[in-house]
Amino acid sequence: MLFSRRWLLAPALLVLPLLLVVANEYATARPSRRTQDVAYVPATDPAFDAERHVLDVYAPRQKAAAPYPVVVFIHGGSWNSGNKNFYSFVGRRLAKQGVVAVVINYRLSPKVEVPAMADDCARAVVWATEHIREYGGNPQRLFVMGHSAGGGLAALLAADNRLFERRGLSQNPIKGAILDDPAGLDMLDYLTKLEYPHDEQYLIPYGKQPAVWKDVSALYHVTAAAPPFLVFIGGETYPSIRNSSRKLEQKLITLGHPPLFTVLPGKKHAPMVLQLYWKDNVIYQELLKMVR
Repeated sequence: MLFSRRWLLAPALLVLPLLLVVANEYATARPSRRTQDVAYVPATDPAFDAERHVLDVYAPRQKAAAPYPVVVFIHGGSWNSGNKNFYSFVGRRLAKQGVVAVVINYRLSPKVEVPAMADDCARAVVWATEHIREYGGNPQRLFVMGHSAGGGLAALLAADNRLFERRGLSQNPIKGAILDDPAGLDMLDYLTKLEYPHDEQYLIPYGKQPAVWKDVSALYHVTAAAPPFLVFIGGETYPSIRNSSRKLEQKLITLGHPPLFTVLPGKKHAPMVLQLYWKDNVIYQELLKMVR
């Protein structure tokens, strides 16, 4: 009889945590307003992709005396996968803490290579500079954030002013970059060595030209004029991410522009993005200091 009662209790024990998660997400969602699937590339553009050239805006419901700071979040996924819809929790938590969040899609490999992905991300930022006031955001306080491949793209946006010059902006609008276990900071070194198993797969999104590998690696574009960087890596992340992140740190230090560099002990690569589920996480703590 005791055995059967345990079996009867088991579904209830499984449902309770799910209900708590749903309740938590509802409580988090209430202070924010989500505007979904906004196109940041005109539908008349020959390159327009109805699925990938869209973004979501998460804005605080509470009106403020002054416009809110803005964070554009770029997802990871090895440059061949990922979707903004997986990261609604990032948008909700930022909005709850007084930030207008823009969570974007961008085109992926094998349809395009990384230079086109970087251009997509730049176009999303340009859209934000033109439209974010409509959502209560301040285009003069615009920051970028990304995990993994998205972290590498965020770093490139902050460092390479040409991405915005090509899109008609005389100045880079990004005021700071938050990198969460970033990949792709130095793909020239990475793809030249090919020292880890299955590295050849990255020749699909990056192509086979070393000049391109260098051109889309943030390490080769940062200058003393670059905006502030926050860099977070997992203590158990991939060696390539650890090494390239340290190289970026050292270059910024040499330029007299040291970043805030934080190692989260025991964290592997994938769990680093899950840190953003918790609004009191150190990444949000330091992000809020920067954007405010």
